[in-house]
Amino acid sequence: MEDCFTDAAHTLPLLTATPATLDRLPAEHRAFLDASGFSGQAQQIALLPAPGGIAGAVLGLGEGAVTPHRFGGLAHGLPENSLWHLADPACAPEAVLGWGLGAYRYARFKLPRRGPARLRPPAGSEPVLAELRAIRRARDLINAPANELGPAELADAVASVAAAHGASFRVIEGSALEACFPAIQAVGGGSPRGPRVAILEWGAPDAPLLALCGKGVCFDTGGLDLKPASAMLRMKKDMGGAAVMLALAECLMAAGAPWRILLLVGAVENAVSGTAFRPGDVIATRAGLSVEIGNTDAEGRLVLADLLGFAGEHRPALIINGATLTGAARVALGPDLPAMFSNDDTLAAALLAGGLAAHDPLWRLPLHDGYDAWLDSPVADLNNISSRPTAGAVVAALFLRRFVPAATPWAHLDLYAWNDTPRPGRPEGGEATGLRALVAGLQVYRNSIPCSRQVPD
Repeated sequence: MEDCFTDAAHTLPLLTATPATLDRLPAEHRAFLDASGFSGQAQQIALLPAPGGIAGAVLGLGEGAVTPHRFGGLAHGLPENSLWHLADPACAPEAVLGWGLGAYRYARFKLPRRGPARLRPPAGSEPVLAELRAIRRARDLINAPANELGPAELADAVASVAAAHGASFRVIEGSALEACFPAIQAVGGGSPRGPRVAILEWGAPDAPLLALCGKGVCFDTGGLDLKPASAMLRMKKDMGGAAVMLALAECLMAAGAPWRILLLVGAVENAVSGTAFRPGDVIATRAGLSVEIGNTDAEGRLVLADLLGFAGEHRPALIINGATLTGAARVALGPDLPAMFSNDDTLAAALLAGGLAAHDPLWRLPLHDGYDAWLDSPVADLNNISSRPTAGAVVAALFLRRFVPAATPWAHLDLYAWNDTPRPGRPEGGEATGLRALVAGLQVYRNSIPCSRQVPD
């Protein structure tokens, strides 16, 4: 992230103001700001003149809570390559985070038109910078085209994070995958780029085990139930859940969080070929349940089914999974608000509180038992799609619940992992949707549960 931060000694001051605090700005600048129409509205930027140059700048914070996105337009709104420091460090965490979020551009194939302005982070900013590094990695992975990021490359990304944090890493593929993760093998069997499960393990043996499961579908054609061309355009992002779970593990390891982490990434490509799985097939899962394939485009839940089954065998204190799972969640909540499902009210409340505190909100949807029968199949233990056209996100979550041990707290995030349009702090493209909510929410949850629940028997 050296492109948007600096350790230079000589930097310009960045001041902040709300409409109610304009009179607290330095007197020598007030006449200029009044004349230029500066009113302290959110994201409003005014450069302060000095003889022969710039004396500093003022950012409008607007009304209400100060969020990181209030600072998201600075890196590309201030002069290119200019150097800055915060005149008031009171909002440093939000400022540093927002600056880094807004500075990001995916530059693998095309350089940005201009360089960002650079901020000197105040002392104590390392936790925020570590979070930004994880977010940047997730965005890069989601933005990568599928010809550059297949199952092998996604597994390599997990290996890289493991190596950076002293975690153990292994990959299950080939005949071992077919034997141990049959549903993942079925989903990825139509692609010449073989499926695999990437496994990262980290933490003290006596810490409570947190299992993280990520849907890593590197490209989704829909399989034999082929998507229309327009629906395939962004399917390189169908591994967004895996990217967010990897980023979550990275944040927790960087912070030395009091968890033992088991990260599972199901890395596959849902392709069309003579070896692709078919509508009407009945496939096995690691948990022993048979699944009738009602639609090959409902493949992400099959990937997660095997991962959840594996996670449950390790008797974790907590399971979280992330996936770009259903269009129904986006219809209900839009692109910015992940749908969160949980079988545990304490966990759900903690994640919701974490989302609000981090200005990265989630919205809880119900695991409505009345819809569980919609997954019934006459030939298998369950179907991978509903017999009805409604409540798609709920039914998908109910499918996943079948593979989670009943007594294990579990949360499922159905997320979008993409910014459709550029906004301050949210450049168009891949996004680690829900990550900051999970980081903050896990801290709330860890502090709220009794010691007797922290380590399973």
